[in-house]
Amino acid sequence: MEIVEYQPEHAAAFRALNEAWIGRHFTMEAKDRQVLGDPQGQIIAKGGRIFMALADGEAVGCVALLKMADGGYEVAKMTVSETWRGSGLGRRLMARCIAAGAEDGAPRLYLETNSSLAPALALYKASGFTHLEPAETAYVRADVFMERRY
Repeated sequence: MEIVEYQPEHAAAFRALNEAWIGRHFTMEAKDRQVLGDPQGQIIAKGGRIFMALADGEAVGCVALLKMADGGYEVAKMTVSETWRGSGLGRRLMARCIAAGAEDGAPRLYLETNSSLAPALALYKASGFTHLEPAETAYVRADVFMERRY
């Protein structure tokens, strides 16, 4: 297992991994389609980063860091394929996000999620995220807002 920086050849896997989890729990929204349809333009070109988890060259997980106006990153599009759930891969992806934020001098990591995603909420809390007041968001499904300050 290795976690690597996104390359353009990862675009289809990044999209497929995210469409799978979103479709399982929610409905794809306009913002999902925009970001997943153009990760290079919507994330990388705007100062963000994407990490892909590869097992024997196959993408089995991913996470994006979207650059925010305050210099922080929004953790987004984090998922692990069904066969890798419970393996600790989510913790490894989050650790990579935390390290990347520190490397880049970000003041914080921010995220929006849904209260029905108990395993994700447990991971965020264990990773040092704290709850924030609700904020304006492009996502209908977002009802939990958290941050981790450096």
